[in-house]
Amino acid sequence: MSNKNTEFKLHDFAVENELEKYRYPLDDVREIRDLRDMAQQSEKLYGDRNAYLLKDPIATRQIAPRSEEAKNLKVDHSRPYVGVTFKQFFADVRAYGTALKNMGINMKSRVAIIAETRYEWYVSYLALVNGLAVVVPLDKELPANEIVNLINSAEADCLLFSNLKKDVIEGIRDQMPTVTQYINFDLPKEGETDLYFWDILQEGEIAREAGDVTYDTLPIDPHEMHILLFTSGTVSKPKGVMLCHHNICTNLMGMCSLLYIDENDRFLSVLPLHHTYECTCGYLCQLYRGSCVAVSSGLRYIVQNMKESKTTIILVVPLMVEAFYRGIMRKITDNPKQHRKFKFGLALSRALLKIGIDIRPKLFKQIHEGFGGHLRLVISGGAAIEPSLIKNMQDMGFHTVQGYGLTECAPILALNRTHFYNNRAAGLPMPNVEVKIVDPDEDGIGEIVGRGDNVMLGYYRNEEKTREVIDDEGFYHTGDLGYLDENDFVIITGRKANLIVTRNGKNIFPEEIEFLLNLQPLIQESVVSGKTVNNDIVVHAEIFPNRDAVDADPELKGLELTDDRVLAKIQEQVKEVNRKLVNYKAVHSVSLRDTEFPKNTSRKIKRF
Repeated sequence: MSNKNTEFKLHDFAVENELEKYRYPLDDVREIRDLRDMAQQSEKLYGDRNAYLLKDPIATRQIAPRSEEAKNLKVDHSRPYVGVTFKQFFADVRAYGTALKNMGINMKSRVAIIAETRYEWYVSYLALVNGLAVVVPLDKELPANEIVNLINSAEADCLLFSNLKKDVIEGIRDQMPTVTQYINFDLPKEGETDLYFWDILQEGEIAREAGDVTYDTLPIDPHEMHILLFTSGTVSKPKGVMLCHHNICTNLMGMCSLLYIDENDRFLSVLPLHHTYECTCGYLCQLYRGSCVAVSSGLRYIVQNMKESKTTIILVVPLMVEAFYRGIMRKITDNPKQHRKFKFGLALSRALLKIGIDIRPKLFKQIHEGFGGHLRLVISGGAAIEPSLIKNMQDMGFHTVQGYGLTECAPILALNRTHFYNNRAAGLPMPNVEVKIVDPDEDGIGEIVGRGDNVMLGYYRNEEKTREVIDDEGFYHTGDLGYLDENDFVIITGRKANLIVTRNGKNIFPEEIEFLLNLQPLIQESVVSGKTVNNDIVVHAEIFPNRDAVDADPELKGLELTDDRVLAKIQEQVKEVNRKLVNYKAVHSVSLRDTEFPKNTSRKIKRF
């Protein structure tokens, strides 16, 4: 971190045997009491630097919000990025917060946000959370019935949305009786009564110019709920995770002590902001460390946006890393000469790394330039990632690390470091988090539990569920199974709820078998479960075949995915997997499906 950060008090984690545990010193991080304290510090440190790179000419003040040009504004992904400084962003937060306060929003209010990643979302979240109201971020992919369920469960009285969800919201207003105010991030049409974000912000600017700065000193209790996050909207009584400023600030300081991030970094935001992963690690972290965030135009434009913004850090899920790697290898393998050169480069770089010489950025310069030429860190989360995939990215000079977190932990429990990592592990416990294994079996595998200031306050109005997951000692029970290795890395083996137990007490982790199955060429996705046969529990695999791989096989091309001939070849590949497994874990039976498995909005398979 640059020396100017020492103007503020540094946080002391008081970690015993720090170098032994983390191998090299933790990075200095500023002490922050709450998110307003963080904002005030960052504005002083980084005020004139760009906080955001945007392609929205309204947010960047290139055109007036209610001008004719604004009314006819079209999405244009070829627009260049334009910066918004920290000073401007925090001024907008204060102005918007001032206006909302004057509209009657207060700490008894529950304000929901449902929209795509955009400047208005960033401003709204921070304006609300800093002593004004409880913010309720919602998934923009939710169907109408789930939106209704969550809004009513939160008892939200104000809803912020964009035109992306306008038609859906229009059809369910009468089902959300607690909502009395609707604010559109986009310009409402003539005759519509919804309030407009930019009108409200301008009213706040006028009020502040007249001397109204009461918003700036609204009391913040860092241990009181300010954020309400729902993990599902499908059940009648959804679980609402209550987070406070202290949860978030603790997680920010811990994350930034393990991974070096500073004001010269540029993030590309590609994940949804309603997730704590992106919100804490890709939004609030950036504000804390003085980095700049470029808002992506969408998945199709990620590489283009990385080049335009000169991205140095990107937060992704494993599927995105796979897509990056496939794209790289597709170009290389199409050219035999290039492929030979690539393999030689890999061998050379690996040999030199053993003696401390790193020439990967030079050896693979063309590959790096394909991602803008500045990408230094890829952080993967949200699901387990194949260790060999991380290794492949690292071999080309892209520092790729994975972390482990849950919404209930704000979100990070464990994180790998750039120079001390285990590609098979979820990471090292955060310096302010205690992780242990409870009820271990004979192999040392048990439930992963964590305790720290990042653990949620509890589930909203659901003490019974809270007591089920937070024990009397304050440990949060993750529901994940795993162990700690000799270096204290957290190794996850599966989900407690998915565990298959045979009649003689043997434990089988479906995820372990699914991982091996999904490596097979003909298998796109798989779900492993227990099946009763002859009074015993055996392994059954339901498989969704890979359409491209099926069509690439001359004997299978054009066949239905559930055809017996496809099944026969997949069974041969399953036999290969079984050779790597002990007998009681071997796949006993296989069935095929012709559509992919149903998934939630995080693209995780719905198992039950």
